[in-house]
Amino acid sequence: MPSIHRIILYRLLAAWVAISLMIGVVVSWAGLRKIDRQLVTLATMELKRFGAVNLALLTQPETARRALDQLAAQVLWEHFIVGEFQDASRRSLASAVNPLHAALRTEVERQSLSFPLNLDRQFRKFSADGRNAMRVLVPLREGSGQAAAYFEGAFLVDPETVARLREDLVVTLLVALAAVTLTTLCLYPIILSLNRNVLRQSRELLAGNVELMEVVGSAVATRDSNTNLHGYRVALYAVRLGEAAGIGATQMRDLIAGAFLHDVGKIGVSDAVLLKSGPLDAIEFEQMKRHVALGVEILNKSKWLLRARDVVEFHHERYDGSGYPKGLVGAEIPLLARIFAVVDVFDALISKRPYKDALAFDEAMVGIRGGAGRLFDPRLVACFEGIAAGLYLETCDRSGAELEARLQQQIGKYFGLTV
Repeated sequence: MPSIHRIILYRLLAAWVAISLMIGVVVSWAGLRKIDRQLVTLATMELKRFGAVNLALLTQPETARRALDQLAAQVLWEHFIVGEFQDASRRSLASAVNPLHAALRTEVERQSLSFPLNLDRQFRKFSADGRNAMRVLVPLREGSGQAAAYFEGAFLVDPETVARLREDLVVTLLVALAAVTLTTLCLYPIILSLNRNVLRQSRELLAGNVELMEVVGSAVATRDSNTNLHGYRVALYAVRLGEAAGIGATQMRDLIAGAFLHDVGKIGVSDAVLLKSGPLDAIEFEQMKRHVALGVEILNKSKWLLRARDVVEFHHERYDGSGYPKGLVGAEIPLLARIFAVVDVFDALISKRPYKDALAFDEAMVGIRGGAGRLFDPRLVACFEGIAAGLYLETCDRSGAELEARLQQQIGKYFGLTV
């Protein structure tokens, strides 16, 4: 389970990426729009100045023609492709083509655009012979603010100017991203401080629940066999077989809970039956079988303990359908119960009980193999055969303290309680 630092860093990283992308898109869009407006401003600034001084020349076609010639002589004309003066109703008064770019006239005419009639300058971008170009409409206003004439034209965009403006945009974008990054870094200690106390309390609650589960399981095991070593061993075996079977972390936590509480229902079984030193008769066996239903009833009182239900309710089912309480067959039996059934029987075989002696490891494995397809899932038996010898050596003749220490490592690993 990831630490609080990793959780916060992952979430802040996700937030940083999302905000950076959003700001990057907005800044880029606004910046590109600004570049376009700046290009139009640079291209039409002299036009506006000229129009303010020579507006009187733009009222008739013949004077507009002279004004256009004068404009060509006065204004930086090399980037313009075509130009045209229009009256207040947008009727053409005079037009001219820049000889330097006469070859582009056809392309400009093909890209002809219709601008709406209003008092603000307007522009459209297009491509002319592979070069970036703009078509503009600039109103030339009289003293009252009304448009007395218009200049409509097309001009090539200066690559050097564009490069400079784009460099400014990149700098603006980097500054914005740096601000987002610094803000994110500043938020880390604040969020960490706010969550640390909540996480501590959550861990303490989780540890308390796991400890309670372990205590209850140990109490039942002690009553049943006068020792809690069985509970420790089957939990360790179950974890290792679960890993070999490839189950996920959530299932593993449920399996550990089930291993602790698999016989919790035996609390309700009388000592005369539970502690009998010989085989149970039919009536006694029926009484013993009731521990499954009693266990489920106990689990139903706690949402936390319900995670153990699959193991508690179904670990006495048999692969061929001969088990209890429901006589489930094969894959109908929940996977966690199938896993636990293998290790539970294995530990019972190698353990000494009042009514039987412990079997040697090889003898116990003969019994496990013989149960494949009848008592146990054959695939899980095959998985267990690959790890059984090592498990037996790790746990055989180990003290309760040693087994508990090993088990606590597994609990910490899968319940996120490792320091």
